[in-house]
Amino acid sequence: MRITLVTHYFPAHRGGVERMAGQLAERLAAQGVARIDWHASDCDAPPAPAPGVTVVAAVSCNLVERAVGVPYPLWSPGALLRLARAVRSASVVHLHDCLYLPVLAAFAAARFGRRRPVVVTQHIGHVPYRNPVLRLVHAAANRLCGAWVLGGADQVVFESETVRAYFAERVRFRSPPLLIENGVDTGTFRPCSAAERRERRAQLGVPPGKPLLLFLGRFVEKKGLGVLRELAGQIPHAHWLFAGWGPIDPAAWGQANVSVRLRPGHEDLTALYQAADLLVLPSVGEGFPLSVQEAMACGTPALIGAETAAGCPAAHEVLLREATGEGSTGLWRARIEALIASPATLEGMRARVAAFAREQWSWERATARYAEVLQRAAQLA
Repeated sequence: MRITLVTHYFPAHRGGVERMAGQLAERLAAQGVARIDWHASDCDAPPAPAPGVTVVAAVSCNLVERAVGVPYPLWSPGALLRLARAVRSASVVHLHDCLYLPVLAAFAAARFGRRRPVVVTQHIGHVPYRNPVLRLVHAAANRLCGAWVLGGADQVVFESETVRAYFAERVRFRSPPLLIENGVDTGTFRPCSAAERRERRAQLGVPPGKPLLLFLGRFVEKKGLGVLRELAGQIPHAHWLFAGWGPIDPAAWGQANVSVRLRPGHEDLTALYQAADLLVLPSVGEGFPLSVQEAMACGTPALIGAETAAGCPAAHEVLLREATGEGSTGLWRARIEALIASPATLEGMRARVAAFAREQWSWERATARYAEVLQRAAQLA
């Protein structure tokens, strides 16, 4: 097969969507399943060449994300025309998330003229932005673009049960949607020894004897940064490490128990996960975050929002969850206080969560399922 792959960014942007897409592309190409032309924005460095994967950096402007924290790159007319030509020569078109401009352009090119089969992986559902205008625009876009792109795709794949349920109420699919959870590279993201954990914590400057609470992701509202700021102030006897990037700056909070690692490289993530006692993610409006899967693969328990946890029912027994929304900060504080007051409880979970991640989130299984989906779609050409 020849696949035209479209994401809004490349993995250097450090988002879970583009990292997952890149891993899948490399694995499909390495297995000889497909040759892949990968189109994404040039606002970040493209990945190193991989056999069977051709990277096409689209001339783009990332003003929207810089201005309001919403990742929405705008592509030049020339980049969109080049994308349309690639779509028309593909065996199948693989799109990630239905709202982005290049995804909309690629879907239009696949549906008009020389029709091409389309597979869409949908990662994000409802995002309850605090700003009422953003909330209204996003909900309307989900309804309109969901009906058009997801309703018109030959196959839709969700990586979260929560997101699938959200769109199932709004979209009439051409074929029953599938649930394929993201794969995790358990060779890279793996547990370490107690001595290695102590070394990792010392390198990060974590005071001895203090529990280490980790947030990893974009520093934006929907990830729960407002809640985390309150929690860091209310739980001063824990060390809070914020690893990521975005318009909100935790370093500006002026809290002595907060440290920040800006834009950690992919090679740094494993050490961050391994060092932590607990990943804390009170996010809303997303699928099942890759950071949760990677942390658990390293043996680090994760405390996440109940809605997010519902995206992976199979992980019910190994996930810690708490309600999100107005007035929920007190619940998160009480839960975290109870967990760090009993370090043996968190330590006792490490082997169990790592085993679950290794068994359930195999990249081999995810790649095999995607290969089947894409090959079946290509036969429609």
